[in-house]
Amino acid sequence: MPAGLLFVSLVALCAAFAVPGWADLAILAVPCALGATVLLFRARAARPRRVLRHIVVDGSNVMHWRDNVADIGVVREVVLTLSSLGYSPGVAFDANAGYLISGKYMNERAFSQILGLPLDRILVVGKGTPADPAILGAARDLGARIVSNDRYRDWAADHPEVATPGHLVRGGYREGALWLDLD
Repeated sequence: MPAGLLFVSLVALCAAFAVPGWADLAILAVPCALGATVLLFRARAARPRRVLRHIVVDGSNVMHWRDNVADIGVVREVVLTLSSLGYSPGVAFDANAGYLISGKYMNERAFSQILGLPLDRILVVGKGTPADPAILGAARDLGARIVSNDRYRDWAADHPEVATPGHLVRGGYREGALWLDLD
């Protein structure tokens, strides 16, 4: 509506200058155009912001989805797919994940660069610590789903949400193409 009012006001303003004898129309058209401009900016500022849908990716599980071989490219593809679907993915890895894909330890910064995610959306748990509790805790704190083929049965007593249909998003590759069970 403000855009339409602005358009009509600008047309009236042009007519006031272009048509002889219509100069008085400018007295009405100028305030209308200014008011419509203010209304247009207010309407744009009042638009609802895009709500982020957080999702936690079990990187150590997902990287084995293609041919059961550790491949960081699989995690990258999952992250890109989730992002394109409007999710804000975070990825957690076991401490040995770097060794599995590069033969050396990799920290959050290294995974952040490879995956193209901000540093605050990557977690590499400490040596000897399973990533599962961190993944489950992050998902609970964010109200997020988890992308993994792990059923988290060992943690179900403390995290009964893993039994909720749709909380755990399964995935893999069929005929070379990624699939995610996102409903």
